Amino acid sequence: MTDATPIPATTSPRDAMIAFDNVHLGFDEGEILRGLDFRVASGETKVLIGETGTGKTLALKLAAGLLHPDSGSVTVLGRDLGTLSEVELFAFRRKIGFVFQEGALFDSLTVGENVAYRLREDQLDDDEIDARVREALRFVELENTMEKLPSELSGGMRRRVGIARALVDRPAIVLYDSPTAGLDPITSQTIMTLILRLRDSQGVTSLLATHRLQDAFGLANYRFDTAANRVVHDDDGGVAANGHSEHDTRFVVLRHGAAYFEGEPQALAESSDEYLKEFLV
Repeated sequence: MTDATPIPATTSPRDAMIAFDNVHLGFDEGEILRGLDFRVASGETKVLIGETGTGKTLALKLAAGLLHPDSGSVTVLGRDLGTLSEVELFAFRRKIGFVFQEGALFDSLTVGENVAYRLREDQLDDDEIDARVREALRFVELENTMEKLPSELSGGMRRRVGIARALVDRPAIVLYDSPTAGLDPITSQTIMTLILRLRDSQGVTSLLATHRLQDAFGLANYRFDTAANRVVHDDDGGVAANGHSEHDTRFVVLRHGAAYFEGEPQALAESSDEYLKEFLV
């Protein structure tokens, strides 16, 4: 482990929605993940924070079964992903929503076709697909863009379509790869509001990678008030409509391919650890 002691895991891999246990992963240039350990409980948002190259995106790809560790295990929804065949992994990924950093939309398909892509692969009937696509686009407030091409949308709108596509299968887990990277502050706030809304209105379990501390603390310090349909500060320790509080958002700071710190936002902000203090500046 490292010299900043993480909070011990309180759940076993099979009790957690996502569990990394002593995960190592490297490429030709060397080992990147060097014993990564953390858990994500049901309904929790775990925020991976770290400098470029610390393995945040790799962790997301491992959780989605897109990569396999060299050693250690990644358990998601009670399944050790290293034991699944490609056919089983294909079915497993239907339960995971993945929001890529750049949206990763198909340029030749309309917004509606992009969001419907996985549903058509599952051969749902047209009426069900149309209803699910409209529901997902309505959630991100882009129902009027169904017939547009991605090239006709702004960067922030494309990112929101990416969120709609991730939600259309109604997944139990959503993985976010730097969802606000490259966006202006106003658009970034819109994206974070959507993530808060999804967390607090539907109780989705999330793993979010970012180097933007303002996003991480925003998730921890704010909640979406469903009754008022707006974001409010959680300074009263309030509870969202799904029964979750701000304590369902915790941080993991990565350093040298491992979890250097794991805990609640306040513990990070008040830490006397020299690396964490330097990282927070």
